[in-house]
Amino acid sequence: MVVLTGATRGIGQAAAIELAKRGADLALVGRDSTRVDEVVDKARAAGQAGIAVSGQVADLAEMDEVRRLAAELETAYPRIDVLANNAGAKFDSKHTTTDGFEQTFALNHLAPFLLTNLLLDRLIASSPARVITISSGAQAMGRMNFDDLQGANGYSGQRAYNQSKLANVMFTYELARRLEGTGVTATVVHPGVVRTAFAAEDPSPVWRVLIPLMRPLMKSPAKGAQTPIYLASTSEVDGVSGKYYANLRPRRTNKVSYDDATNARLWKVSAELTGTA
Repeated sequence: MVVLTGATRGIGQAAAIELAKRGADLALVGRDSTRVDEVVDKARAAGQAGIAVSGQVADLAEMDEVRRLAAELETAYPRIDVLANNAGAKFDSKHTTTDGFEQTFALNHLAPFLLTNLLLDRLIASSPARVITISSGAQAMGRMNFDDLQGANGYSGQRAYNQSKLANVMFTYELARRLEGTGVTATVVHPGVVRTAFAAEDPSPVWRVLIPLMRPLMKSPAKGAQTPIYLASTSEVDGVSGKYYANLRPRRTNKVSYDDATNARLWKVSAELTGTA
């Protein structure tokens, strides 16, 4: 069983359809029920005979929704082979969730952190299993501001996004360390610059100008999904953990991500914020 968040468009939808073609059972998660139904239908139509494809609706920027989703997944699926944390977004202006979290930090980092932790027992019981988290090349420009993780003292959409994508990498490396010996691996992915609805909900003036100009140079969603699909499905990465991949190959990341103490600090703060400490 593959649990895939952010499955209703872009990379997520392309990955869902290709994994269905390869015979995977799928639990496809999205925020909009109509789009969830549509991607479930597409995956079923494209997939091999006999696969199970279901849809789950959750707004992952809200931690109660993450908790509800995790409980529903545990009830529905006796095993989870792959958890693919794909949902994410970039917001030019600051938004605050009902939990009081800055939305970029909540959706891009706290949601996969919480969902993964809530499903860890099921993943370990299903081992060998894999956790794959979608980051971005923006992680290289990220800086983890522990004194102001949520932009209370001045918000920049790009800075918040860069930080959240660095957090994905740091979370993955710390998760891999904690999962040593369990049979569950953790990897993180830069899918490339892909033609998706990235930043569409709240674009900055700069992105409104740049995206149309860049679009011809961007990868298709199908090409952007290749590395996540590879990490979810191939035996070539059996046992590979604590690595960042781009274009099907492991790559180096922001130097701060190799500091175990800093990664552990982010884990501790995230656990306290999500109530998993």
